[in-house]
Amino acid sequence: MPPSPLKANLVGYARVSTEDQATDPQTDELRAAGCLVIHQEFASGASRSRPVLASLLRNIQPGETLVVVRLDRLARSVKHLLEVIEQLEARSAHFRSLGDPIDTTTPQGMFSLQVLGAVAQLERSLIAERTKAGIKAAARRGKLPGNPGLRARDPIAIRKAAAGWSHAHLEVVLETLDTWLPTVRRLRPQHTWDDVARVLNASGQSWTAERLRRTTRRLVKEGLAEKALLTKSPPRLLSERLLTLVAGIAIAAPELTLRDIAAQLERMRERAPRGGSRWSASSVKSLLDRANKLGLTTSSEVSS
Repeated sequence: MPPSPLKANLVGYARVSTEDQATDPQTDELRAAGCLVIHQEFASGASRSRPVLASLLRNIQPGETLVVVRLDRLARSVKHLLEVIEQLEARSAHFRSLGDPIDTTTPQGMFSLQVLGAVAQLERSLIAERTKAGIKAAARRGKLPGNPGLRARDPIAIRKAAAGWSHAHLEVVLETLDTWLPTVRRLRPQHTWDDVARVLNASGQSWTAERLRRTTRRLVKEGLAEKALLTKSPPRLLSERLLTLVAGIAIAAPELTLRDIAAQLERMRERAPRGGSRWSASSVKSLLDRANKLGLTTSSEVSS
């Protein structure tokens, strides 16, 4: 007997700390609620690295509902919860917590969510107010804000702070890895870091060439990316550079049409083969056809 449309739209998410290594109670509740698909993640509540959740949020379909047993199984904080729900809303998907009065498909659930949002805003305001008051009180006592060890350039304090910042940065990077690393792998080292950053930024991201290079170097150090990505880019003729650049964009984002690629090249301020600032779909197609003949792409299935 096929599942009902209502149950088919329920997608479960179960998270358990790495110490427990068991999600059975959560998966049982989610199945009882009608979730036919359940994504399981092993991570602590404080961890920012949630690759399973990140993948789920990218792939959830319009009309589907993400279901959790309790809010603490999903979010690290109210702010994080609201960010997740924003991502779901952007994909026309919904959210429901079995143990809390949050269900974005109902007016009552939306009201509870609005209350949470107001509480989060109040909490941020109070924290900011207390921080300012604390700084002023410390200044009156002649104390400067911040870490005294860092101000004194103490080597031990500097190493501890750097290690903490480095770890936190790595976790943030891991959360977004598959939104940019495939493009880096496709374009490096044939293209400069500046070119790669411009391709990513044209698709809505925000990178500088130096930050992209440093982040990739960190991944190589952690064994998560290939060392060849850091190889120095060879000098290239303009025509050859455009050829591989267009091929790289097409492979990194196969859903783009010829007109989409032309618009992206214009946003990147790339000069067209004949020297103008305007790109046509035919110019893109000509470059892609040449790239196919040279074996730079594996498919020419790009629509106009």
